[in-house]
Amino acid sequence: MEPLKEMFNREFYRHFAQAFAGADKNFNPKTFIKDVTQGMETLSLNGRLRNTSVMLHKHLPGDFTKAAEVLFKAAPSLQTGYTALVLPDFVALYGKQHFDLSMEALKRFTTIGSSEFAIREFLKTDLDKTLKVMNKWAEDKNHHVRRLASEGSRPRLPWSFKLDGIIKKPALTQTILEKLNADEELYVRKSVANHLNDHSKDNTAYMLQLVKNWDKRHRHTAWIIKHAIRTLIKKGDKEALDIFGFGEEAQVKFGRFWLDKTSLRLGDTLQFSFQLASKKETPQKLVIDYAVHYIKSSGETSKKVFKLKETELQPGQTLQIVKKQLFQDLTTRKHYPGKHLLEIIVNGKTMGSKGFSLSV
Repeated sequence: MEPLKEMFNREFYRHFAQAFAGADKNFNPKTFIKDVTQGMETLSLNGRLRNTSVMLHKHLPGDFTKAAEVLFKAAPSLQTGYTALVLPDFVALYGKQHFDLSMEALKRFTTIGSSEFAIREFLKTDLDKTLKVMNKWAEDKNHHVRRLASEGSRPRLPWSFKLDGIIKKPALTQTILEKLNADEELYVRKSVANHLNDHSKDNTAYMLQLVKNWDKRHRHTAWIIKHAIRTLIKKGDKEALDIFGFGEEAQVKFGRFWLDKTSLRLGDTLQFSFQLASKKETPQKLVIDYAVHYIKSSGETSKKVFKLKETELQPGQTLQIVKKQLFQDLTTRKHYPGKHLLEIIVNGKTMGSKGFSLSV
């Protein structure tokens, strides 16, 4: 499989240089390609992105306003997606002294390659001024721009630095989130939910109080809240469970907990099953999860919670659950040999657990 950094390869740079040569008669594509590809084999994906911005600055007019004109002209001819992040990255590097023009550029460029990382450089420099612009973006007709308002101001955006000012004062982004809390676009709603989930890690009480005041009867708002509190639900947070009626301790009989094997090799699938029988005379809402306690390289364990099912258990009803779990190395998880544990959790409470061994 070709490394991701090969998105920035020589073929890409040929097309890229042609787009800029068409936008600026003084742009020399051959010299640019020579400069930008020199030593690129040693650079990572993000290293190549940043190097492209730096080399572009070398070959464009030194005045940012004139360089921005060329960027605007070239943008329609560029590929969309990750490689288009070069445009907002250029703005973040060289547009700090031209705030209004930079904001307009980031708004335009986010429609072809997200400006979520670039805008954070301006938030770091002038938080209040930049948030005023992003509040306006939250009302934009283009869903890419609306999403930028939420995603760019996330306190803990992956692959970027934390926004300590927003972590200290989470209410700074409240108006943005409230403008988007029933957005018709799933792309935007996912960002709002992730933004709120970020808040839950540093300002749990604030985040829960905020979403409690939102209208859960609206299906888009309910979707956002449910995904926003997912981490707290997995932790069994009582207040988070209460929001959707899962706060009461489950009145069930737990039984017939079974694993199809107690010794696995890497690449094997573990199948497990169990039953939940109602002990209540009225319906009860249940959120059912399971957790695997993985062995770490240190020999200690790390608990990972997985979603299983949300249901309403009727009086006298018995629910049979069957699930399979594959044990295979991923980019996000490496397995280590030893005694693992499988745990069943209902409404935040452990119902039972069984051990099994894994060899690699």
